[in-house]
Amino acid sequence: MGSGITVVGSFAVGMTIRSSRIPVFGETLPGADFDMGPGGKGSNQAVAAARLGADAALVACVGSDALADIAHELYQSEGVDAHHVVSMPDKATGVGVIVLSPEGENSIILDMGANAEMNEAMVDAASARIKQSEILMAVLEIPTSAAARALEIGRAGGALTILNPAPARVLPDEIFANVDVLTPNETELRILLGLPPDSPASSRELALELRRRGVGTVVVTLGREGALVLSDSHDLIVPPASVTPVDTTGAGDAFNAGLAVALAEGRALPDAVEYAAACGAFACTRLGVVPALGTRAEIGQFLTAGSPAVR
Repeated sequence: MGSGITVVGSFAVGMTIRSSRIPVFGETLPGADFDMGPGGKGSNQAVAAARLGADAALVACVGSDALADIAHELYQSEGVDAHHVVSMPDKATGVGVIVLSPEGENSIILDMGANAEMNEAMVDAASARIKQSEILMAVLEIPTSAAARALEIGRAGGALTILNPAPARVLPDEIFANVDVLTPNETELRILLGLPPDSPASSRELALELRRRGVGTVVVTLGREGALVLSDSHDLIVPPASVTPVDTTGAGDAFNAGLAVALAEGRALPDAVEYAAACGAFACTRLGVVPALGTRAEIGQFLTAGSPAVR
């Protein structure tokens, strides 16, 4: 089953360790469950989409070091088109250091490495693939100019464009005009509009403001509260699936991939967000990022077991 999804984004090796809390500077704490494996929001979303049955491709930069081999082996084993994954000489592959709490919450420090080298010319080199895609996805673990160019090419080529604005930063309004679907969490929503991450402003009002700035549809992930969906024809909350979280690290990437696959298959927006929510919830039940990304069959079984209906 092909869905024609191209992700312009990032690859980083994730190094995860579980601890009782986040250490303060100068402090050493015992940890457990160390894991090292492939990550990066763009890479995760491409792999997740492939596992859900999509014809998925990734446009990204890796270094010229041993960690880059992890990326190449991953895409070969997962069936992700990696023709536009560029190896940068004398650059380090991106690395993320993740500390997990006993409750499954996480804190991440990211060294962008080669991801910072992504530029508009590299995106242009992938324009043929982007233009033949049904969905163009972009994240912000690459320079803003590269993400903006990807969205521009996707829109011009007739693809549905999805921007997962993570890690969030204030963006020029002209980018929003090329975004069909924006998928921030509540913190990212505030940062996009130049507000403090813990601003008490209404998430719904902030989402409406982004729509006024040109975004077609805003889907705000609300964690345990589900997802807020605002578009020309929808204003609703899609409730979450009920799970006991083990590790939330890959949930956002799983959500975005599920949304892209469902929309590519022509599902109505509320149904697509419900499917995305199931993908995100499923990912919370497993330790690690890539191991937590469900296959099409696994998500189907998860939904059959009792994912809630849209309210």
